[in-house]
Amino acid sequence: MGEVPGTGRAPGAGLPAPYAVHRRTRPGPPALVSARPAWAGRNYLLLTGATVIANLGNSGALIATAFAVLAAGGTTTDVGLVAAARTVPLVLFLLIGGAVADRLPRHRVMVAANALNCVSQGVFALLVLAGEPRLWQMALLAALGGTGQAFFEPASEGMMLASVSGAQAGRAFAVFRMGVNGATIGGAALGGALVAAVGPGWVLAVDSASFALAAALRAFLDVSGVPRRAAGGGMLHDLREGWREVVSRPWLWAVVLQFSLVNAVVAAAEAVYGPLVAAQYLGGPEPWGLALAAFGAGTAGGALVMTRLTPHRLLLTGSLCVFPLALPSAALAVPLPTAGLTVIMFGTGVAIEIFAVTWMMALHQEIPEDKFSRVSAYDWLGSVAMVPVATALAGPVQDLIGRRAALWGASALIVLLTAGVLGIPGVRQLTRRPKTEPVAGRTDSRAAGAPDPQMSGAP
Repeated sequence: MGEVPGTGRAPGAGLPAPYAVHRRTRPGPPALVSARPAWAGRNYLLLTGATVIANLGNSGALIATAFAVLAAGGTTTDVGLVAAARTVPLVLFLLIGGAVADRLPRHRVMVAANALNCVSQGVFALLVLAGEPRLWQMALLAALGGTGQAFFEPASEGMMLASVSGAQAGRAFAVFRMGVNGATIGGAALGGALVAAVGPGWVLAVDSASFALAAALRAFLDVSGVPRRAAGGGMLHDLREGWREVVSRPWLWAVVLQFSLVNAVVAAAEAVYGPLVAAQYLGGPEPWGLALAAFGAGTAGGALVMTRLTPHRLLLTGSLCVFPLALPSAALAVPLPTAGLTVIMFGTGVAIEIFAVTWMMALHQEIPEDKFSRVSAYDWLGSVAMVPVATALAGPVQDLIGRRAALWGASALIVLLTAGVLGIPGVRQLTRRPKTEPVAGRTDSRAAGAPDPQMSGAP
């Protein structure tokens, strides 16, 4: 899904996204082969390592960008405009990015997107270090970053899903997400400290370097011996084909629709109402920061749980874990003291991470491999499209009905949407197959560790 934290995905994602049985392509020391699980093949390690590195840099850069705008004399509105400049192209280009990633070698799309992010963040860093960047310059560079993300995310999720065997997919996804969540938490903490110590310009420079290193690692993904993808129609044909994959599965479009609204109200509560409640009732930004950190720790805990848990009914288990997402808004509506809010945020993080892993397992099992990226693009679009609208309307809604009513309404909406999704038979009945079973469009190359049957030639 997208960005819950897609989710977002929470959006996530936002929304957002896996590895094949290890296949040694060249001789290696026996100790290295035995030191890792069979599912942690070469591509898995490269993809995970690159994602961890990029997330470490990018999480700090999000903080640095806001402080760079403020340091240049910008207002809170200017910070929002720069953030929106990144989100708009993300929404506009996601579907095109998904179609491109299913048409071209995915690893090359990922490397190109990383290169664009490396250059845009590098120029941003130079402008900040050189003096006072102008608002339009920062907005333009943020837009380039959002464009790169729009092409990267569908390709990345497709690559990850295509690199895992069915038997160990859940464990592989969970370990991957542990690394991603840990890097996100650590990157935010380190980025905040570095912004205070050396300024936002250097943090943006570190982010640029992290994208360069991630691109270098992804360039070494092994795609030798993968059959060529048969020639298809044009871009619109590919988009229609991806749309048919989504709408033909009620469980899929129902969850995407659910999270388009869930991520939106969660984002409004987190970005707008949470800081206001903390300032008025909890003693300032520190308690809210502690609560957000607890949520991040919970996601790491949830991923750890999923290294051991192998639910039979994937989406039933995952959807039941969405109900706790209504609790933080309710806690802010009361409002609960910091200790209670922190406990709830931790538990919510655990629950939503269980959903995230089961969702990836369901996509991995049910979606044809050559359509992974297009389906992922529709999933991401659902996750992020309504977030800017919800955050923009949060203030007017508070003025109209009051903050407490708005927060209770957000909680109620999450519960109602989740209950509605559980009414879809496919959500309740989709079961995990213990071994990889062929799905239309998949080839046996997955089991050999090949990332994608559409790719041709080595990088």
